[in-house]
Amino acid sequence: MAQFVAGRNWRGAIFPVIWAISSKREETMNEKQPLSITGEARTGRWLVTCDHARNTVPDWVGGGDLGIDAEDMARHIACDVGALGLSEALAERLDSPMIASDFSRLVIDPNRGEDDPTLVMKLYDGTIIPANRHADAAEIERRLDRLYRPYHAEYARLAARRDDTVICAVHSFTPRLRGRPPRPWDVGILHAPADPRLAYEMIAALEAEGDLCVGDNQPYLGHLEGDSIDRHALADGRPNVLLELRNDLIATPEQQAAWADCLAPILTRVLEQSGL
Repeated sequence: MAQFVAGRNWRGAIFPVIWAISSKREETMNEKQPLSITGEARTGRWLVTCDHARNTVPDWVGGGDLGIDAEDMARHIACDVGALGLSEALAERLDSPMIASDFSRLVIDPNRGEDDPTLVMKLYDGTIIPANRHADAAEIERRLDRLYRPYHAEYARLAARRDDTVICAVHSFTPRLRGRPPRPWDVGILHAPADPRLAYEMIAALEAEGDLCVGDNQPYLGHLEGDSIDRHALADGRPNVLLELRNDLIATPEQQAAWADCLAPILTRVLEQSGL
């Protein structure tokens, strides 16, 4: 299935594109696992992660249908548009592995703590999620066991593959929430107060590019208790950075490749200069 969207190159020129919603699974993926791993044998320090990679709904959840239309399933509420392709391209350039979820954030959000009230959303950016309206504790536990926990178990395993792992989490955000003003940022760097080491240097490096609007903990704050960075980076003292790209800037493979070409050398340089 594909969705026609308005795309633009990483410098901002608008053009019509087709964004493929469902990315082809990697050959290395275990089909029974709700995740994919790319480049596990790569030797780089980085672990690139994509928590909201796909809009997949397992057939055991609502028969594979959350009760919302295809247009909503193509929006940012169901997955981070463009983030998977960018993550793959970035991990390749960093010679590092990548892990991505294979279930929609609307089924259960892997970037939330298990006790977070937004773990299973019933309303998101103006859209009611019918399949979640009556999701009780037993149903949430089922989704945790079959989707969320296997993803985090593999995430933890990859993060521990070497003592000096650095985590780069890739997300994307919509240019405009319903009923809200446009968001001006091209890219945001999110960070937790406990560890802003790489984030501050990344912000400075991106601002030095001269033509990017860079958000410092924008458009979201960079820390939720129990989120992925909290669990896999902060808890173990691992250096980390979370990238938020505006999704109309990474809608196509060409845009994703261009941003990866921009970001990979900056990440490499910032890490080297940090001495971490």
